[in-house]
Amino acid sequence: MKLSSLQNKASQLIDHALTQHYPKATLYVVATPIGNLADVSLRCLTVLSLVDCVAAEDTRVTGQLLRLLGLQKSLIACDAYREAQAAENIMTRLRAGERVALLSDAGTPAVCDPGSFVVAAVRRAGFKVVPLPGACSISTALSASGIGQGGFIFTGFAPNKGADRNRFFASLRNALLPTVFFEAPHRIEDCMQQLAKVLEQRVVMVARELTKQFEQIVTLEANKLPAWLQEDAARKKGEFVLMVSAGEAACSNSPSLLSSEDLLHRLLPYMGVKEAARLVADITGESKNALYMRALELKQ
Repeated sequence: MKLSSLQNKASQLIDHALTQHYPKATLYVVATPIGNLADVSLRCLTVLSLVDCVAAEDTRVTGQLLRLLGLQKSLIACDAYREAQAAENIMTRLRAGERVALLSDAGTPAVCDPGSFVVAAVRRAGFKVVPLPGACSISTALSASGIGQGGFIFTGFAPNKGADRNRFFASLRNALLPTVFFEAPHRIEDCMQQLAKVLEQRVVMVARELTKQFEQIVTLEANKLPAWLQEDAARKKGEFVLMVSAGEAACSNSPSLLSSEDLLHRLLPYMGVKEAARLVADITGESKNALYMRALELKQ
């Protein structure tokens, strides 16, 4: 497609975005690029041009983004420590009929980033919340992994130290679904060592600097990760998303990940006999009556 034709098509799409309805007294949860400015959506541009103010995880980061987009807006600080105060400020503006956008530093707000408290408070107060989908490092990494079919677990950042960190990596050994998590660059070397020790030949995807110029996505056996990291000092830099393939139990050819007996043992402490039997019957296809009788025995 020629550049002129592409520009014409973009202009038509912008016109389409501008003709849509953007109600007042509404909180817009706006996804922004995770590194590549070209990933900004037309709806993102449109809403940011219309809103009366922007609640930002970091006003400096969001201020720079707005300047790059040629916009100037009133900013409200909305980091993890000031969400309650930000929520009050936002609702004051919503009561006045204003439009407010909620942004994190990159990607989708309230997904591991601040924002959930604000969204919940705004909803409780009876105001409308409109999400604008866009970039998300989790789904971006997942789409390029080839190991996430059938669902996954997202755990946020790996614990930063102590027993919690050791327990986290140990838990990956028996995870029934692929696990996605973030890691900070100053802890990535320890992370690779932990994964190599715990998982050995399990497949791990490492995504670094997603959508940016030096984006790197590799899939390796866990025991090869430390050597890969040491091959190039640049590999220790940037934002990291890691995805660990499911444990051996989840990859077996058995019709159920756990036996019906194991499932009943795990469920009965948290629910009644009838409900546990029904749930295990749905999972395994076994007789609900037989499972109910066995659940009664186990409960006793």
